[in-house]
Amino acid sequence: MAPPFLKAVVVAATDFARWCRRLSRLTVGLTFSLLGLFAGVVQAAVLPEDRADLLLHSYEGGGVSVNGPALLVQKRVNDAVSLSGHYYMDMVSGASIDVITTASPYTETRNEYGAGITYLRGNSLMSAKVISSVESDYKSDSFSLGVSHELFGGLTTLNLGYGQSHDNVMRADDASFLKVIDRYNFRLGVTQILSRKSLIGIAFEDIADNGYLSNPYRTALVGGASVNENYPRTRDSQAIAVRYLYGFSRDNQPVDHSLRLEYRYFQDTWGIQAHTFGIAWQRQFSPKWLGEFHYRYYQQEAASFYSDNFPALMTYMARDKELSTFKDHTLGTKFSWKFTDKKFLVFSRASLNLAYDYILFDYQNFSDVRTGAPYSFSANVLQLFISGWY
Repeated sequence: MAPPFLKAVVVAATDFARWCRRLSRLTVGLTFSLLGLFAGVVQAAVLPEDRADLLLHSYEGGGVSVNGPALLVQKRVNDAVSLSGHYYMDMVSGASIDVITTASPYTETRNEYGAGITYLRGNSLMSAKVISSVESDYKSDSFSLGVSHELFGGLTTLNLGYGQSHDNVMRADDASFLKVIDRYNFRLGVTQILSRKSLIGIAFEDIADNGYLSNPYRTALVGGASVNENYPRTRDSQAIAVRYLYGFSRDNQPVDHSLRLEYRYFQDTWGIQAHTFGIAWQRQFSPKWLGEFHYRYYQQEAASFYSDNFPALMTYMARDKELSTFKDHTLGTKFSWKFTDKKFLVFSRASLNLAYDYILFDYQNFSDVRTGAPYSFSANVLQLFISGWY
């Protein structure tokens, strides 16, 4: 259970977020109007750097393989405007525990395209982004707006964001099947520099989902017999996260290694509560080498309408393992090698980056129907990408 003071913070922030969501159109308009108040402030915020990233990613675990490339490009138009675009592909194959017990192995490809613009004015950054994701039985279109403003000489940064998406859910075996989901997202955060070596950040997020939130392929068990899952048509979720960063140095030398601590609390109207703890140590081994080692722990309580095997038919029923009671451990590392700080092709400098995570999932009340034992599996996540600045 969450501490009483944390629940109080979440409740207060939730009330504020719901008010903003009801007035979402007005909020968006006011966001850009109020930026005029910052016009006379001395400029301190900066635009994103001109850079390009080419990524290859791989996930293997639970009988599923996900692989593909990704590309991100950012370019400043002038001193006030920066444009960005990205492409991301997931090639999914294999058969998860759900597929093994209820369907046939499958192969799927998802393509995602996105474009964004960032505008700098005084100490404020305004951003807008649109994303479209397409696969054979699912389509999602979304947009988001964000504002970041620096205060007190850059020691404090306030962030406000709003996003909305519209999803179409289909079935590969039924051309007439079409359901929709509308999602609304509100974000509020503050980052405070505490000293030359430390900073803290607090962020709140509220998400409202409305529409067909079930999975058209998944089934639940009632006395061992399969029936279609049925979820509520609305879901309201909140999360609050705290991050603390402290840098270490010797004899007033520049910081060469740091410690990062993180905690996140999540709750929703489906009865799920979750806690995430994270710790990371980062070290600058040399001017060209940067490394990180991190650990993450996640623990979740089940949704109120989840069961591994229902005793009777219910109004709402789910047997999705991601809605069950479970925990996972992630142990990972990242390394970045700046292999050149001179002219390289069209880039002024470039780096090669490698990230690896090992994840162990342990489900307390979701069983493997083939054995009857609680289900668990491990996954390997690998990312290899090259970054270039121009």
